[in-house]
Amino acid sequence: MRTSTIERKTNETQVKVSLNIDGKGKTNIDTSVKFLDHMICELAVHSFIDLEVKARGDLKHHIVEDVAIALGEALKQALGDRKSIRRFGQAIVPMDDALTLTSIDLIQRPYSDVELDLWCGQIEDMTSEDIQHFIETLTSSLQFTLHVHVIKGTNNHHKVEAVFKGIGLSLREAWEIDQRQKGVPSSKGKM
Repeated sequence: MRTSTIERKTNETQVKVSLNIDGKGKTNIDTSVKFLDHMICELAVHSFIDLEVKARGDLKHHIVEDVAIALGEALKQALGDRKSIRRFGQAIVPMDDALTLTSIDLIQRPYSDVELDLWCGQIEDMTSEDIQHFIETLTSSLQFTLHVHVIKGTNNHHKVEAVFKGIGLSLREAWEIDQRQKGVPSSKGKM
């Protein structure tokens, strides 16, 4: 089974992430940042990972950043050598007025191009810049390529939620085991 547990303790935060990539989408998320909890839950449900996240810290920004680091490290550890995975995943997700495009490559080269098209400084209890920062930090920590584009939408909550659902769907497709793939899915023979 592709599972892992990561604990990250700093002078600013304490974070514990436990997950099973081959789960059913069961979650237990408590970061003390309610909108972050909601978005991580959407990512887990739509990627079918069983995920438990507990986090506390001094500032919301530090919690957001360190949860992204720990979640990325846990996913990276659970993926191991990335042999036999499909590698690529993409999703177009509608959510009411919002429409988003997400495309990923689980190659071990971190790169993110994230266009959220948010017109306000805060959504619920989370700043817009921290939402962007979470996605970029997760990309760097897990080491994958991510392109996210909000195609249209007027409601910022809906746009961000559609993005997190799209990331979850794309991850599920990319880390799915392909029985025909005997090694790493790369012509180089190395990820």
